[in-house]
Amino acid sequence: MVAHLLRLKLTLLRNGLRRSPWQLAGLGIGALYALGVVGIGIAGLLLLRQADVATAQTVVVLGGAAAVLGWAVIPIVASAADMTLDPARFATFAVPMPQMLLGLALAGLIGVPGAATSLVALATVGTWSRSVLGAFGALVGAVLGALTCVVLARVVTAGTVGLASSRRFKDVSAIAFLIPLVLMGPIVAGVARGIAGSAGFVADLGRFLEWTPAGAAWALGGEFAAGHYGPAMVKLLIALASLAALALCWKVLLQRALVTPPYAGTAKKKTSGLGLFGVVPATPTGAIIARSLSYWLRDPRYAAALVVVPLLPVLLWFQASQSGFYGLLQFVGPLTAFLLAWSISSDVSYDSTAFALHVSAGVRGIHDRLGRALACLVFALPVVLLFSVVPMFISGGWTLLPGILGLSLGALFTGLGLSSVVSARYSMPVPLPGDSPFKKPPGNVAQTLAVQFGGMAVLLVLVSPELALVALQLAGGSAVPGWICLALGPVLGVVLFVAGVSLGGRWLDARGPELLAQLAVNR
Repeated sequence: MVAHLLRLKLTLLRNGLRRSPWQLAGLGIGALYALGVVGIGIAGLLLLRQADVATAQTVVVLGGAAAVLGWAVIPIVASAADMTLDPARFATFAVPMPQMLLGLALAGLIGVPGAATSLVALATVGTWSRSVLGAFGALVGAVLGALTCVVLARVVTAGTVGLASSRRFKDVSAIAFLIPLVLMGPIVAGVARGIAGSAGFVADLGRFLEWTPAGAAWALGGEFAAGHYGPAMVKLLIALASLAALALCWKVLLQRALVTPPYAGTAKKKTSGLGLFGVVPATPTGAIIARSLSYWLRDPRYAAALVVVPLLPVLLWFQASQSGFYGLLQFVGPLTAFLLAWSISSDVSYDSTAFALHVSAGVRGIHDRLGRALACLVFALPVVLLFSVVPMFISGGWTLLPGILGLSLGALFTGLGLSSVVSARYSMPVPLPGDSPFKKPPGNVAQTLAVQFGGMAVLLVLVSPELALVALQLAGGSAVPGWICLALGPVLGVVLFVAGVSLGGRWLDARGPELLAQLAVNR
């Protein structure tokens, strides 16, 4: 039965790759990236063989504990656990529980995260190959550590399945995960400065983690290599006991899940009035505006794009404080305009099969394109204007304000026009409605990257006149190019906005059914 579960996982993985050659190409790109990261990790661990035992022990234990923490946290905040072999699907089959647990645990090692963790863990054998006992202890620790990561992820997923079925929990956890991800640079820099100011803290932390379930397995190689057989046996018992306890918790949670599946329904709420639909004009374009604004306010996939906006000034402030060039803050407005305008480039893909309502209702493409663009413009325009003016109070570069305003408005209107064309022509695999914004759906990864990066490159070309004028003002110091940019940017942006909405509307009228068919395939 264990072998059958493993074959089933491999079969599902192989069949998923047969859906599209683009998906296979995307997997190849992802595998090359993962291979590069794994290669760096393996090379670092092999180089640690030349370091002293204490240093190598600290690095291995801290790295292993970080891996365990990652496998525990990511399923909670990102709903990204691999559910290819969802245990609920085996509820009607009489699979013995021990065999199901072992099969699902080993199946968790099949895939990019599991394979990467296993390979890096096995590389610790090279770190402690300075002695036979050290290599043997590292091998045992690598097996126990990798299994602990997988089983812990399964326990966390099974334990939070009730919460994960809650829409509110999904929305809050997804957004909460995005904030530290965006601020990763400042966080890492702050931690690095703290570590540099306290050299002994890292070693003390490593010695503490060695006696915890997170680091006991990873400490076995170092203890055997140093000849500390007593502590090594104690840590081996801690690792074994931790893995057994996690397996027992997983068994209990799995038995409960197979008997009583989680209820994913939501309580009915009393509603009154038409909401946004009662505010906008009673026209096809007005209806699309109200519908799109409702998505921006309630759909976490859209909210994830909005969370980045208030964090962007924080990132630029951090970069400016590191370089001492606070003039960098002056470009918050153009960058915000660029991001918000491009955020609707996959708007139709986010609709998924609900786009059938547009097709069946006979909504004209021009109304669809204009409604979605104006909905984004409702909040994007004031935010861009605010982010273009406020930084001038900090940097004092008021002479650059006309050029920045022209560039920001040009990028915003031009980007909305280009996004209206792209979303009408290409569908991309995106998280389905109700899923986490970070869930990776199967699809044409290579095509998605080509469309996204290609579209951004085209947008840069389209706003190159405004960019050239701002660069000319920065180089020459004259205010004239800035005022020219203020006059040219909005005019050129509006012209390209109208052209993009018109072209996107015609494409949508011509290939609406084909686009809906592509969206159905991406489910």
